[in-house]
Amino acid sequence: MWENLRVLLCLQGKTSILRKYGSLTGSCDKLILALLQSIAMVAWINFVVLIVSALLFLYFYVKSVSPAALEKKMGEAAYAKCMRYRLIASAFEIVAVANYIVHFFYPLPVPLPQTFPWAWWVSIIIAIAIAVPGGYLMGIGLRDAGKESIGPKKEHALYGGIYEKVRHPQATGEVTLWWVIAFILNSPFLALFSFIWLPIFYIFCWAEERDLAIRYGEPYLEYKRNTGFLIPKRKKNV
Repeated sequence: MWENLRVLLCLQGKTSILRKYGSLTGSCDKLILALLQSIAMVAWINFVVLIVSALLFLYFYVKSVSPAALEKKMGEAAYAKCMRYRLIASAFEIVAVANYIVHFFYPLPVPLPQTFPWAWWVSIIIAIAIAVPGGYLMGIGLRDAGKESIGPKKEHALYGGIYEKVRHPQATGEVTLWWVIAFILNSPFLALFSFIWLPIFYIFCWAEERDLAIRYGEPYLEYKRNTGFLIPKRKKNV
């Protein structure tokens, strides 16, 4: 979008506008400047909302994975409350996805190319290459976690299936999907921004493990010692 406006201005010979929007005389010039300012405002508002959504997603997700600690304060109602926290966290995650899409139409005026230097189909292939293993890992994790994926259940036992190999397959798979969106949108900025999700997902995995230790006690601590955090542990030869 910014590049199209630059081309339009160059075709009209408005080089002074391109140089930090020099003095404007005609009404057309004022209209173009107002348009540029509006686009920049929308882009920055969208970026702020993205940051806030990411932080609120982290805040409510951490609260949603802490039912055992909350139960000590309010009893078994803590599990229903944590499920509501999970739904709120999911809503903010959806908002963040929407912010990614809005950025495609209203990119920030930053010194980065708006698209990757290769054809769009290359970015699509990269997105698919990330999505297949990431989506598979997330899907298997959702299946093996059962209803616990939606919200914590007091009666739920320790997980089986893929959880016998890694402790957080859902998070490992899900975090990669932010790069899938970034490459589908062909955005270098979003690809770089997506690294912000790594510490966010790590923090809520850590918070979840702290609460699982309260819920299950020593059996979980033993499981934790024998099972990899994000990738499987190598079995020691006896």
